[in-house]
Amino acid sequence: MTAIVSHLADRLSGSAAVPGDKSVSHRALMFGAMAVGETRITGLLEGDDVLCTAAAMRALGAQVTRLDDGTWQVFGCGVGGLRAPDGVLDMGNSGTAARLLLGVLAGHPMSATMSGDASLRSRPMERVMAPLRDMGAAFATAEGGRLPVTVTGAADPLPITYTLPVASAQVKSAVLLAGLTAPGETTVIEPVPTRDHTERLLRHFGARVEVSAEGEGRRITLTGEPELKARNVVVPADISSAAFPMVAALLVPGSEITLARVGTNPLRAGLIETLAEMGARIERRDATDADGEPVADILAAAGPLRAVDVPPERAPSMIDEFPILAVAAALADGTTRMTGLAELRVKESDRLAAMAGGLARCGVRVEETEDSLTVHGDGTPPPGGAVIDAELDHRIAMAFLVLGMVSREPIRVERAETIATSFPNFAGIMNGLGARMEEMKENAA
Repeated sequence: MTAIVSHLADRLSGSAAVPGDKSVSHRALMFGAMAVGETRITGLLEGDDVLCTAAAMRALGAQVTRLDDGTWQVFGCGVGGLRAPDGVLDMGNSGTAARLLLGVLAGHPMSATMSGDASLRSRPMERVMAPLRDMGAAFATAEGGRLPVTVTGAADPLPITYTLPVASAQVKSAVLLAGLTAPGETTVIEPVPTRDHTERLLRHFGARVEVSAEGEGRRITLTGEPELKARNVVVPADISSAAFPMVAALLVPGSEITLARVGTNPLRAGLIETLAEMGARIERRDATDADGEPVADILAAAGPLRAVDVPPERAPSMIDEFPILAVAAALADGTTRMTGLAELRVKESDRLAAMAGGLARCGVRVEETEDSLTVHGDGTPPPGGAVIDAELDHRIAMAFLVLGMVSREPIRVERAETIATSFPNFAGIMNGLGARMEEMKENAA
């Protein structure tokens, strides 16, 4: 078990490169494995979750190698060319990898079993499997439609038109990935736009993907049975990881930091938009494009924040950033209300309950409903001094470690080892900017 204690920081300064985007990293490996030829990936997140995806694609027949210069090389098998693995595919802690891979496997006429750690085995998969059954796949699962799951892919996958019942880029992506091996057009209608890394990368690899407006949402149509052609991919820095040092710099007096080449995809930028409304000093510099993904250097500097109401329609563009936004709200002046958060209850942990309970233990007044969180701040640091069980949730762990940097008393975060799934060396990078975090390895009781 890993415990980390975060102490009050004086000021943060300097620049840092946060790890590569996890969503793009998973997809780059999967699409490279289904392409023809050699794909080279630069900036891949080498966290536990993505390494599980790399291992899974090897087990399915692709050649996946890390080169000496840190570049990852993938020789793919072509669309529909993956083979049955010899053993169980271990997806670790990654819901994204598991759900996307369900779509990949659903379009291949073979059987494969995937599992994961205790957290992943507790997370629901039925929302992904439901449309994939309509495409011809079959599933045998643990109780409640959870992992481990054995997928029997369709011999003749059927194209479908599917309207998402909830805003989920993972469900959308799974359907589109299964549609790669189906003849004709597979269409997903999303009532609320969700992150579009799958659409962008599929186009980058040569697939035909058309996107049009559908009411307030979007209609995404994939033409099946393309020949994906190997492409080089430069993975931007992960905005969800950058969120933690960025918010820390906003909160620790006297701080100013720069984060290099952060992905600023408009469908992932809800946190930056919200922080700007709170009065945050954030600038984007040297904006450019990296293989279809917008990137920029982000400068963040300390200053007072004011409370805001976050509209529910913004939730899909910042769903992974609500834990750290709640920390910012704890130090803002006034009452911040966040709504439309039901999806947080089926993440690596029940993040809504974890943030409400943890903030309360740190002396912050909060109110929680089934899909909302209200945080009362007065513009001053909270008492802190709590012990927080991260419940093996990397984003809960990092959020409270940032809170410890501005609390009057240190905050100890236990079961923080899964930080490595998305942000290896988080404590080291934060300490390099001026944080005071102590990491301790302990034997499990």
